[in-house]
Amino acid sequence: MMVLQSGKTIFRVLIVLAITQVIGWGTIGLLAVVGGQVAADLHMDISAVFAGNSIFYVLMGLCAPVLARPFTQFGARRVMIAGTIIGAPGFALLSLAHGPIQFFAAWVILGTAGSATLATAAYIMLNEIAGRDAKRGIGAMMLVTGLSSSVFWPTTSFLSDVMGWRGTCMVYSGMLLLLCLPLYYFGLPRRTEPKDEAIFAAQPAGTSPIVKKSTFLLILAALALNAFVAFGFSAVLIELLKVEGLSPATAVTFGSMLGVIQVSARGLDFLGGGRWDGITTGLFAGSAIPVAMFLLMIGGGSHWAIGAFILLYGMGSGAFAVARATIPLVFYDQAEFAKATSRIALPLNLISAASPPVLVGLLTQFGSNALLGLAMACSCGALLILLWLRKLRPAIGAMAAD
Repeated sequence: MMVLQSGKTIFRVLIVLAITQVIGWGTIGLLAVVGGQVAADLHMDISAVFAGNSIFYVLMGLCAPVLARPFTQFGARRVMIAGTIIGAPGFALLSLAHGPIQFFAAWVILGTAGSATLATAAYIMLNEIAGRDAKRGIGAMMLVTGLSSSVFWPTTSFLSDVMGWRGTCMVYSGMLLLLCLPLYYFGLPRRTEPKDEAIFAAQPAGTSPIVKKSTFLLILAALALNAFVAFGFSAVLIELLKVEGLSPATAVTFGSMLGVIQVSARGLDFLGGGRWDGITTGLFAGSAIPVAMFLLMIGGGSHWAIGAFILLYGMGSGAFAVARATIPLVFYDQAEFAKATSRIALPLNLISAASPPVLVGLLTQFGSNALLGLAMACSCGALLILLWLRKLRPAIGAMAAD
């Protein structure tokens, strides 16, 4: 069996992952702030610029199955170190882009690096060292990583005002090499378990829950519908608020509040500890998000409607971020969780990749109500599937116990 680490080691790993995930997601989200500048400078349509985010998520998804074996053979620490070394040149190339070819090539590199360092990689790292405590570890990490937009949207706005978007990219390249790389190298524990007992190793018959393919597809559908909304909104939120009538500075201010609210929601989930599972968290989140969309649709751009939207959407999306990572824990044991997470990553990232250009296109061509209507429909669909999964949960638990 895998050797679990001490509480002190787990705490150190959580600190490292929290810092590096904030930097990773925060820097990747720079187009939400400077997308318009990039489009004007490169003479590209803004929808094409946001397609950079799509390429990022496509590459993250495509690389996820490929990285399953390196995660098994070398451990999450080495894979994350390699991903950081790959990511820094990606930002450097982005800063030097003078046309679509270099621009999109940079996002190919960043997507490859992201698959080795962000989200799934962090969950696997926690699963390696914490075992059954991975859920609390994931929740604790997300308490901080939810601040990535709140920290980096204003940071990106400030840096782009001072040195332009190209200089901002170079700063972010340096951050990966000078901050993230040493943290991964010195802060994460080296693998101690035998390779043939790694987290992706097959388990003896009867030790893992029997999960039907249809149940897996339901899990995937619920997560994908929510991810379509969440990842799309992370890219277009500031532009949406501008369309609703806010000035650019006010839109950034309102958008930055979102991260604080998301962290608050994750804090409530974390305080719930073992009393709440991923399904319960997802149901709470899935109820809040459609209401937020509806209020913004009928609010006519008023500040009260925007404030209510930010509050409810922030609570819902913050809680669902934890649910996306922990819902598989309801149905899979420690080893199968890592395997299922890797299987989910490819379609989930492909759908997430499609959302920014789709939502930007809806916003620019048909207005905010079209965007919000689609988002509300997706959120309602995710909620209905979660209600279905809740009914399956006891049956799955019984199977696991047999």
